[in-house]
Amino acid sequence: MRPEQTMSASSDTRRFQPVDAEELPEYPFSYADRLDSHFYMPWQRRRWLNSDMRLKGTPECRALYFDLINVAYDQSPIGTLPVDLDILAKISFVQSDHFRALCRLEYGPLHRWHRCRCDGGEIRLMHPFVTSCLLEATARREDNRARVEAANVRKRLQRLRITVAEYHKELASNDAAIRWIDEWLTERDCRYRGGSWIEQAIQAWADHSLRMGLARREGRS
Repeated sequence: MRPEQTMSASSDTRRFQPVDAEELPEYPFSYADRLDSHFYMPWQRRRWLNSDMRLKGTPECRALYFDLINVAYDQSPIGTLPVDLDILAKISFVQSDHFRALCRLEYGPLHRWHRCRCDGGEIRLMHPFVTSCLLEATARREDNRARVEAANVRKRLQRLRITVAEYHKELASNDAAIRWIDEWLTERDCRYRGGSWIEQAIQAWADHSLRMGLARREGRS
């Protein structure tokens, strides 16, 4: 017996009944957020094997459910789906009436998907598992970016220290001076740190040190 013959339309209306946009959760990603380098999708195998969706959903609903999660990763904002069931049916390569009937099932293709508010007030569907995976992926990306940036800074400071040593060996052993000179050069968008820039930076540090020394003496007097 087909789902159309076993479920009433009332469950479909309960699932996506109109809600004031102000009451909807804000989706944590914007249209500008992308994870283009993530060509794979994390999947918690044991969680899926023991989930109600897998244990209680029909084979067709389980297949569409998994397919739509994959589709959501390429949507904008990432991890969301449109609320229009006709569009979702088209995306799923299923007849619209049949897709709507499947969605009336307790464990249908849109199990645990719910409405949210995105940028510009657009209403779309989000899934807590998908959102959680994306937040973890974003955190890992930021952590990796921070590690790469820290490594780049260390290498840049080491190169600067070697260059400064050619002009002033004692100054090159001063960590505070090297960091100050690096910041001075960075503020001036100095990408090629040639001799002229290094000489200017060393002079700027000397002037800075002189001003600081004078200020300390005035403070004690």
